[in-house]
Amino acid sequence: MKISYQYKIKPTKEQAEKIDKTLEMLRCQYNYLLAQRFDWYEMNRCPVDRCPLICHLPELKEQPNYYNQKASLVQLKIDRPWYKEIHSQVLQEVPKKVELAIKRWLKGDVNGKKSGRPRFKGKGQYKTFTYSQFKSHHFVNNRIMLSKIGNIKVIVHRLIPDSASGSDVGASGFDIKTVSVTKKADGYYVTLSLDGKTVPTTKPDFKANNIVGIDVGLIDFYVASDGSRVKAPKYLRKAERRLKSAQRKVSRRKKGSNRRKKAIKKLAIQHKKVADTRKDFHFKTAKKLLDKYDVVAVEKLNIKGLGLSWLAKSINDAGWGQFVTILSNKAENAGLKVISVNPSGTSQECSSCGHKVKKPLSQRMHNCPNCSISLCRDLNASLNIKARGTHALKAQLMSS
Repeated sequence: MKISYQYKIKPTKEQAEKIDKTLEMLRCQYNYLLAQRFDWYEMNRCPVDRCPLICHLPELKEQPNYYNQKASLVQLKIDRPWYKEIHSQVLQEVPKKVELAIKRWLKGDVNGKKSGRPRFKGKGQYKTFTYSQFKSHHFVNNRIMLSKIGNIKVIVHRLIPDSASGSDVGASGFDIKTVSVTKKADGYYVTLSLDGKTVPTTKPDFKANNIVGIDVGLIDFYVASDGSRVKAPKYLRKAERRLKSAQRKVSRRKKGSNRRKKAIKKLAIQHKKVADTRKDFHFKTAKKLLDKYDVVAVEKLNIKGLGLSWLAKSINDAGWGQFVTILSNKAENAGLKVISVNPSGTSQECSSCGHKVKKPLSQRMHNCPNCSISLCRDLNASLNIKARGTHALKAQLMSS
């Protein structure tokens, strides 16, 4: 089982300067390698779409790829000796990032969806570097040893799973595979990628009939099939006045000035507070659901498509995608299940008789003329989601 834990670190002034210098040098190298890729495409692109039967074909130059760009790092340290201050594993991650960005642009991801043309990173936009190999004994007694940077204090707000004392995370049953250092608005963080020796299994007293369906929304964050509902917190809407004031201060400062940099940092901290508060709400809401039910049925929503609508701001404020991800991860770790069902028609179909009752989004009550049932539109949808989730779960259990 693979999980990630993130901790805040407290580097000294010298260590913070080393981290900032490392990020800046990696940013320059990233832009250089990306420019190499673009230059090759421009120089070897044919300006016409047809040619005569007999023509001269110029010799193509060697195409930059992950392997030859990675090999060029040896010469880089000779030409620019200051790059020796960066650990080799950290430096080798740069051509890997370039390769991934180019592949997403030209070929797309596993689903075939392509990204836009990769952009060069401006100053301060390269925020993370990774140690691809890390030994667990380098994280002991709330201190982490990062090569070329030093021994840094870590705020361990929670222990690695199964760790009794936190003195040696290697003895907990989880091995640290990679460590990423990230610079955020309020300081520096390390993200530990952990690989567990145990495989997540269904808990012994798992009850398949202990299931609930939830219908996410904007007025209520979710309405459950048992009739309970959680009001949408709307953290972004509540913080809009503070964000507007901070944004106004940024726009009034002179570009390139120190006062503008300070104002940008304050604005970023305000945005981070909103994101952190929302994430905390998602974790607590997911825990309450999984403490009560063994199976949670949710709609498989196309959130990216919904994000293009006039409700985009409210949908992003709700953070449905993050909530479902957190819910699924917590369920997997606890030996429980989250079932995703087809969302088509859950609000229109009657949960009692199955009759389709078409109604606009503004109509919040479901009144079925066929069976005369009258209930909240969201509650009706959650009952349909529960029924579909029950059917999908039975199919899964039979196939396994």
